[in-house]
Amino acid sequence: MPTPGHRSAFWWLWTSSGLSNAADGVLKTALPLVALRYTDSPVIIAGIPLALSLPWLLASLPAGALADRWDRRRTMLVANLVRAGALVALVAAPLTGTGSLVLLYGVAVVIGTAEVFHDTSAQSILPRVVGRADLDRANGRLYAVEVTANQFVGPPLGGFLVAAGVAVATGAPALLWVLAVLALLGVRGTFRAGRSDADASAPRTTLRAEVGEGLRFLWRRPVLRTLALMVGVSNLAESAMMAVFVLWAVGPDSPLGLSEPGYGALMTSVAVGAVLGSLAATWIAGRLGRTLSLALCILVAAASHAVPALTTSVLVVAAVWALAGAGIAVWNVVTVSLRQRLTPDHLLGRLNSAYRLLAWGTMPVGALLGGLVADRVGLVQVFVVATVLDLVLLACLPVLRERHLRAAEAEVGDRPDGGPDDADDDGGPEPLPRAAEGVVSATP
Repeated sequence: MPTPGHRSAFWWLWTSSGLSNAADGVLKTALPLVALRYTDSPVIIAGIPLALSLPWLLASLPAGALADRWDRRRTMLVANLVRAGALVALVAAPLTGTGSLVLLYGVAVVIGTAEVFHDTSAQSILPRVVGRADLDRANGRLYAVEVTANQFVGPPLGGFLVAAGVAVATGAPALLWVLAVLALLGVRGTFRAGRSDADASAPRTTLRAEVGEGLRFLWRRPVLRTLALMVGVSNLAESAMMAVFVLWAVGPDSPLGLSEPGYGALMTSVAVGAVLGSLAATWIAGRLGRTLSLALCILVAAASHAVPALTTSVLVVAAVWALAGAGIAVWNVVTVSLRQRLTPDHLLGRLNSAYRLLAWGTMPVGALLGGLVADRVGLVQVFVVATVLDLVLLACLPVLRERHLRAAEAEVGDRPDGGPDDADDDGGPEPLPRAAEGVVSATP
């Protein structure tokens, strides 16, 4: 980091991110397991991840515009407090005898909505904390702690906490989000987005107009648009599989026959690969080139979806998922730094939200699809469909050739504002978006 002040702010942000992602990891493992106590219906259980992800489809665009209006750090603080408060209500429900699937769904929607605001702002704040020259290193460190907390610490902890009781499993992430708020208070300064030079003297436009500006920025840039659509298809496949995978994995009569803690432990195999991959991502991309690296990410995603249909060996599934975790890291480290570096600060929130509308908006559809296919046809068919969808994405790679990425970097480097001009160019190759939402998603 360039200065001691930047270093201090970054490490507080890093700590907050780790705590927040640990809470996410516990919760996203615990909620489907809590739902199993009420029902064994694939459709109803698939509704939990659907409820968590539906706000990305409904609220991402206004959240992005507001992130460019509001102080991004304060938005993150409020969002974490809302998530903690929702879980306090869930903790109190079993103690008062009011626990139900309806309450579980309601809490999932609230938490998902707060996540939209938190993550949109979190993606936009980093260039102001460390400066654009240090984004590769900062993103690598952030991604390592996010993966470790979200997938290595959170899932097994969630499994063990559910075994201890619903109140414990839901109370722990609430505490972690409160601690994340305290850590984020250490990031000093104002993080309200500056307006572009052209807009600095103009009156504030409507929220609708600002949302439209972000959508145009995304849609008029072929590389950026293609990646968002690719990630949307991949996340549809991912959500379909993971919405019902708990039925394949947990219980003495399931094919894998895992206990609840064992299920959480299996989920950590992704994190093992992802942590190692995050350390090697820059080297891999340098050796293979970015296009080939992204192609390998697609292939390991397909393999991670196919392997449960081919074997019931927990060790084989864990090994392939670890490889997929390495693919997650390579995809994220390569693309997140590009997106942040090539996007002007005043558009970061809207770009993030417009991108995620395409990339994450398919997740609730995928969760619903997974539940319906599993209910009508079978669990194995869900894995087959997810694999085929991943392989189709290889057809998009010609748009992501290295020369297109270099042209985008050269174009931005020639502009005085340090980022692409938003409005009316007709769209040569443009920056890669962040893929923490990526073609290989956080949980295979």
